[in-house]
Amino acid sequence: MTLAINWQALAATIALDGRAFVNGQRVPAIDGAVFDCISPLNGKKIADVARCTKADVDAAVLNARAAFEDGRWAHLSPKKRKEIMIRFADLIQANANELAVMETLDMGKPVANALAVDVNAAQNTIRWYGEAIDKVYDEVAPTSRDSLAFITREPVGVVAAVVPWNYPLLMTSWKIAPALAMGNSVILKPSEKSPLTALRLAELALEAGIPAGVFNVLPGYGHEAGAALAEHMDVDCIAFTGSTAVGKRIMQAAASSNLKRAWMELGGKSANIVFADAPNLDEAAAAAAGNVFYNQGESCNAPSRLYVEASIADEFMAKVAAHVAAFKPANPLDAATSMGAIVDDVQMKSVLKYIQSGVDQGATLIAGGSQVLAETGGFFIEPTIFMAQQHMTIVQEEIFGPVLAAIPFDTEAQAIALANDSIYGLQAAVWTSNVSKAHRVARALRAGTVHVNQYNDDDITVPFGGYKQSGNGRDKSLHALDKYCELKTTWLKIDPA
Repeated sequence: MTLAINWQALAATIALDGRAFVNGQRVPAIDGAVFDCISPLNGKKIADVARCTKADVDAAVLNARAAFEDGRWAHLSPKKRKEIMIRFADLIQANANELAVMETLDMGKPVANALAVDVNAAQNTIRWYGEAIDKVYDEVAPTSRDSLAFITREPVGVVAAVVPWNYPLLMTSWKIAPALAMGNSVILKPSEKSPLTALRLAELALEAGIPAGVFNVLPGYGHEAGAALAEHMDVDCIAFTGSTAVGKRIMQAAASSNLKRAWMELGGKSANIVFADAPNLDEAAAAAAGNVFYNQGESCNAPSRLYVEASIADEFMAKVAAHVAAFKPANPLDAATSMGAIVDDVQMKSVLKYIQSGVDQGATLIAGGSQVLAETGGFFIEPTIFMAQQHMTIVQEEIFGPVLAAIPFDTEAQAIALANDSIYGLQAAVWTSNVSKAHRVARALRAGTVHVNQYNDDDITVPFGGYKQSGNGRDKSLHALDKYCELKTTWLKIDPA
C-alpha cells in the first residue's frame, strides 16, 4: 500500500504551519519570535515555527486553567468524552498519510515506518484510552458497618507534557491520551527538533470535539518554554520523556516551584544478553541488529549493549554484521527505505563523536562508522558495530544513534553483572532455551521491561518505563491513568437504626 503512494509528491503539497495552538486557535508567539524548522533529509528550512517563551506559557496555562475549572471537558460524562476521544483517533487515521509525511520531513525517519508504526500506534493509543474512560471503576473501602468510604479518581488539573523528537507523534499520544481521558487540560511542548505533527494533532483534537483550551501546543526550546512549564505555579503535573540530564532539571524545578507532580521517562542503555543455548541464533542476531538500527538508533530502549557468550561470540557477531546491509541509509520519502536521517546536524556530530571515541579507546570496528550521503545536505550515518569493553564510553553512555557495542562474557553471573553495570535500567533481553535460566536472569536484571527470546513484543496494555536513572515514569497501560489523577477518599457516617 505504501509503495503505491508517491510520497515525494505528497510532501510537496502539504502546508506546514508552525504557529502555536492555544485556546482552540493557531497563534504566533506573543513576541512574534520564530525559529527555523530544518529537515534532516536535506538540511533545508521547511517552516518557521513559533518560539514560545514564558509569556506564551502564562497565556496557555491561564486558558487551560479556565477550561479545567469551568468543566467544559472534565465535567462531560464519561460516555461523551469517550465518543470524542474515539472520533479523535478516527481523524488521525483519516489523515494518516499527511501525518506520516510531516513526521518524516521533520524528524527523518522512513515514511513507511512513520505510517505503519508511529501514526498507527498514536491513533490506537488515543482510541484505547478513550475506550477505557467508561470502564475504569472507582472503589468502596472495606470499612466498618457504621461508615462508608468511597475512593474516587479526580483529574489533577493542568498537565504539562514535554515530549522528545525521536517518536514525536507516538510519545505525544502516550502522554496526552491518559491525561485527557482523566479529564485534565493539557499543554504540550514538543521538541524544537520535531514540532510539526504535534501542532497538526491539536487541530484534529479540536475538530473531534475536544473543547478549546483543553489541549494546547507550545513549540519552543526546552530552556525557554519547557523550563517555564516546569517552574509554573499553576501547572499541577509535568510528564517528560527525554534525556536523564534534562529530567533532573525538570524535577528540581517542579520541587522548587509548587511541588507539582513530575513523571520522568528518561534515557536508556539497554542490555541484550545472548547465551550459547539461545533457541535460534539467527533470530537473535536479526533482533540484535534490527532493534538497535531501527529509527536510526534514535530509541531510548534500543538494545545498544550486546553481551554474547564467548563460546559463540565470533559466530554470532558474523550473523549480526550480515544484517547491516539491510539498513542502508537512503531517502526517507522512499517507501523501500529502512534507515533514514539523523534528526539534525547537532545530533549527527554527537553520534560521530561517540564513534570516534570508540576507535580512540581501542574498540574494534566491525561495520560502518561513517557519515554517508553528505552530498544530499542531509544527516545520515551508517549502521555501526563495535567489539568493545565495559569501561568504554560507547558502552556506558547513551549515544542515540545507530551504534552497537558488543562484549563477550563467560558465565551467567558475569552477564548479569555487566548488564546491571549502568546508570540506566529501561529495558533488557535474555536469549536462552533454559526456562530456569531465563527466569533467574530476568529477575536479576534491574530494568523496567525484560524481553525473553524476543525484543519486538509491545502492546498498549503493558507499562513502559525504567529503573534507576531511566526515571520514574510509566507510560501506556491503565497504570498511566494514575499519573494524571488525584485519589480522593470520601467518608460517610451511617447512623444506626
